[in-house]
Amino acid sequence: MKGRLISRSHHKTWILAWLLVAGVNGVAQKAIAQEYTETTQVQESIDLNSPPLSSVNPMAQVTSVSQLKDVQPNDWAFQALQSLVERYGCIAGYPDSSYRGTRALTRYEFAAGVNACLDRVNELITTATSDLLTREDLAILQKLQSEFAPELATLRGRVDSLEAKTAEIEANQFSTTTKLGGLLIVGIQGRTNNRGDVNPRDGQKDTDDAGTNTNIMSLGQLYLTSQITPRSYLFTGLLDTTGTTGPRFTNSVSRNDVLLGYEFPTDNLIVSDLNFHWLVTDNLAVMVGTEGVSMPTAFRGPNRVESAATGPLSYFAQRNPILNMGFGHGGIAIDWQFAKRASLQAIYTSFQPGNPGQGSGLFDGTTTTGVQLLLTPTDTLDFSLYYVNNYSSNGCLLTFVGDECLTAVDTSTGQSAPLQTNAVGATLTWQISPRISAGAWGGYTRSYIPGRAGNVETTNYMVFLNFPDLFARGNLGGIYVGQPPKITSSDLPVGNNVPDFVNTGLGRAGGQPGTTTQIEAFYRFQLTDNISITPGIIHILEPGHTPDSDSVTVGILRSTFLF
Repeated sequence: MKGRLISRSHHKTWILAWLLVAGVNGVAQKAIAQEYTETTQVQESIDLNSPPLSSVNPMAQVTSVSQLKDVQPNDWAFQALQSLVERYGCIAGYPDSSYRGTRALTRYEFAAGVNACLDRVNELITTATSDLLTREDLAILQKLQSEFAPELATLRGRVDSLEAKTAEIEANQFSTTTKLGGLLIVGIQGRTNNRGDVNPRDGQKDTDDAGTNTNIMSLGQLYLTSQITPRSYLFTGLLDTTGTTGPRFTNSVSRNDVLLGYEFPTDNLIVSDLNFHWLVTDNLAVMVGTEGVSMPTAFRGPNRVESAATGPLSYFAQRNPILNMGFGHGGIAIDWQFAKRASLQAIYTSFQPGNPGQGSGLFDGTTTTGVQLLLTPTDTLDFSLYYVNNYSSNGCLLTFVGDECLTAVDTSTGQSAPLQTNAVGATLTWQISPRISAGAWGGYTRSYIPGRAGNVETTNYMVFLNFPDLFARGNLGGIYVGQPPKITSSDLPVGNNVPDFVNTGLGRAGGQPGTTTQIEAFYRFQLTDNISITPGIIHILEPGHTPDSDSVTVGILRSTFLF
């Protein structure tokens, strides 16, 4: 009896289920099961301006699925059609023996199909009255319901509990998606031997630099990008580097006659970036953090190949030194895309935001405020104009290029006077053709000792050519020629003017006696999407803006792995 009851119940349920499948879910199941290419073909074959096919070719009942010439045994819906046609007889075909299962279903056709199936179900019920559910079957069902009532109640309680827990988890879930990336740079470089006229600068080449045949420098960085919300993420960077380009000329003005873009000596692994990015609106983004909040990271670079890993080799050739001013660590920055081809970036950052001592901290130490207007009038032209205000507690702008320490060290105190600096600059790049781009930048700074008379002024410039896809797709060539920051005039109080101080004077007013010119050429071989090798050469005339110093030539072979 129990087996017969299950069979009858299953029979009725099976009929209703197939009715729903045929009339309601068929379209959705088909869309899921078919491949995208098939869906595309179907959509392309439909003519929305033509009358429904059913109005042109009236449908007729078929008794076997084999009568439908366009239905094959390997079709995804073959078994369903076979059951509905041969078992229930409620599927109609067209006079040309086609089913046309790939075309759209109209509401009229849907009604006709459901009506045919309902008629067939009513017929089956009428002819099978003797096999319907009996009172004995109902009694068994009631007995089973009473017998398993505790289990059903327990199951219902468990389901309710699971639904409540699921709702709580969904309401309070916090799950970030973190992506790991990184890079490894290994450079082999050597420099020629030369002699320099350094402090005291008196016209005598008193320093004999034997040069370096070869040495190895490496930089490794890991960075984690953690998606907090769809519009915000946390960026964390870890950095470790070894090696330098020494030996180099040393004096109180130009402590960096040449510095490579990936040269950043650290004693051990450090946190290079720790900042939070938030897209406030579709056109406004904010960055705030304790590390890595600087103009190079916050301002968009108009030089499209700017990169210490894959672009120019030297630090000077990356960007205008004004944009390195202050060497910011912690602060806040915004990026506002106020027009389709115009954006504005602004930043406030501190060199030592985590040090609460005097002359440090977020507001009392070396701090930098900057703003940049970036314009892209056409797809091939980029122009940026920027202004930077910097306060340096020791008179050094921390650009690490050319003349960056602009007040002399007082021999009695061992310290140099602070400086307040205003700087302006502009960068222009022009994509002449897909394989040639040209650009230039220029910068000017004017600094003064707070509360005292006089100013010290510097200038810098760079012109360059880039050759994307030179000789092979993905490769890059570049030629850069420029003047690093140079003190053109200084009339600070006597004792503070660096050029005269280095010239064995008393720190009187004046500018640099010479002009440094840096010439750089490189060619990047892109071996794979992630690996490149870049040989290059840097030649420096009159290093330290000193006419009596020999020129410096540095050869570099940089290898880069990105992941």
